[in-house]
Amino acid sequence: MYNVKKIEILMKRFKLNITQQSKICAAFYHSSYINEAKKSGESNERLEFLGDSVLNLIIAEYLYTENPGLPEGELTKKRAQLVREEALVTYAFEIGLAEYLYLGKGEEKTGGRKRAAIIADAFEAFLGAVFVTHGFEKAKAVLIEIVIPVFEGEKLENVTDHKSIFQEHVQVDPTKKIQYEVIQEDGPPHERLYTVIVKVDDIEYGQGIGKTKKDAEQKAAYKALQKMVR
Repeated sequence: MYNVKKIEILMKRFKLNITQQSKICAAFYHSSYINEAKKSGESNERLEFLGDSVLNLIIAEYLYTENPGLPEGELTKKRAQLVREEALVTYAFEIGLAEYLYLGKGEEKTGGRKRAAIIADAFEAFLGAVFVTHGFEKAKAVLIEIVIPVFEGEKLENVTDHKSIFQEHVQVDPTKKIQYEVIQEDGPPHERLYTVIVKVDDIEYGQGIGKTKKDAEQKAAYKALQKMVR
């Protein structure tokens, strides 16, 4: 019931028809939940399969339309950047998707709610569910609303060493101190997710999540840079 209430809020945010709630909820049923609860119906795996194709088509169409004259190879690179697992996890966290997941007790105990593969798959399943219930144009509108900050920050995203750029910005004043801190570690040893915050003089400027500490630090620096250039 707790998850259902949260999903209602999600549906209102994206103006989804509440009569389709059961089908949207299905996007968050992990196989461990279906198997353990002996629940009728199916897990989100088929919706994930569909959502993967919908995701790629929407991103491809968007890039094609927004980048006239850009060579096929460059379009392919941009699409790959925006549909990789790491990106999907970022989109999912932007809408709090992990909170909506229905997991089996065992999966919950072993950190499934923070496991990158599960979160990324659920995001694709959610997109697939929106496509099935509301059609392509609505699925496109929902996805672009979530992903658009990535496009707006594209210039920064193309810079791989965000930490160095952030340091240059901050240490114009050499008295300022930058500190990165791991505040959370989730998931099993082979699929770890790190949450890192970056502080300047003990004031938090950004937070990042990544499969390695270094990756999470880069994402935290990127978020901090976004804040500085707004």
